[in-house]
Amino acid sequence: QVQLVQSGGGLVQAGGSLRLSCAASGSIFSSHVMGWYRQAPGKQRDLVASVTSAGRTNYADSVQGRFTISRDNAKNTVYLQMNSLKPEDTALYYCNLEQWYGGARSDYWGQGTQVTVSS
Repeated sequence: QVQLVQSGGGLVQAGGSLRLSCAASGSIFSSHVMGWYRQAPGKQRDLVASVTSAGRTNYADSVQGRFTISRDNAKNTVYLQMNSLKPEDTALYYCNLEQWYGGARSDYWGQGTQVTVSS
């Protein structure tokens, strides 16, 4: 099992910045992907950004150039630095860890943290 504990988030004005953190613990394989998803009310949960254990990153088009995902492998922690925030970034943000074993994918989720951007 894997446990993910999120911190950060909150309320910020448009144009401001926030940083999210997610600490992972438990049975984490050497090869895995950590990422951030978000879900606005009435919308589906979408990928925001991800980073592989090798450090390769991927971003949603809507956050490219504004958000930066990074990780500290020694601490099994992933961060999401969010700059130039817009009201449309308002959502519940979830940390995710994806790993594979025996051909089966396992997904683990953090508890979620609210990010609200006021105009």
